[in-house]
Amino acid sequence: MDAKHVSDSLTEQVQIIMPMHSNGANRLFGGQLVEWIDIVASVVARRHSACNVTTAAIDNLHFKEGAYINNTLVLIGRITYVGKTSMEIRVDTYVEDLSGIRKVVNRAYLVMVAIDVSGQPAEVPKLILESESEIAEWEAGMRRHDLRNSRRKEGY
Repeated sequence: MDAKHVSDSLTEQVQIIMPMHSNGANRLFGGQLVEWIDIVASVVARRHSACNVTTAAIDNLHFKEGAYINNTLVLIGRITYVGKTSMEIRVDTYVEDLSGIRKVVNRAYLVMVAIDVSGQPAEVPKLILESESEIAEWEAGMRRHDLRNSRRKEGY
C-alpha cells in the first residue's frame, strides 16, 4: 500500500444556501451543515483509503459566522492524521460573498474509519507530509488522537 499526499484527497464542495436549508431565523440550519461536513470528510477519507468509510467521531462544531439564505458556502476537506484504520479529516467551512471574500463559519475535525468488503476496519495508507503546515496538523492530530482515547477510556 503506497503512502499518499494530503493533496491527493483534498476536496472542495460549494453550496448555495436555499430556503430548505434554513432554520426559523433564516440562518443555515446547523444540522444541514453537519451533513455537508460529514459528506466532505467521507469523500476525503474514501479518496485516501480507497475504501468505504464510516464516521467514528466529530470534534467541536463552533459557529463563528452566520450563513443565510442565498449565501455561497464553501467547504474544504483535507486529511490531517492517519492511524492504522482511522483517518482524521479537517473540514473548514466559509461563507463567500459575491466578490469572493471568505469568512470562516466553522472548522471541524472528524475521525473516519476505513471499512473493507466484509464490514471490518481496513488498514489505510500512510500520509506523506510536505509542508510545515501539514507537519503541524499531523502533530496536533496526534494530540487530538490521544485526547479522544483518554475521553473514550473515561466514558466521555
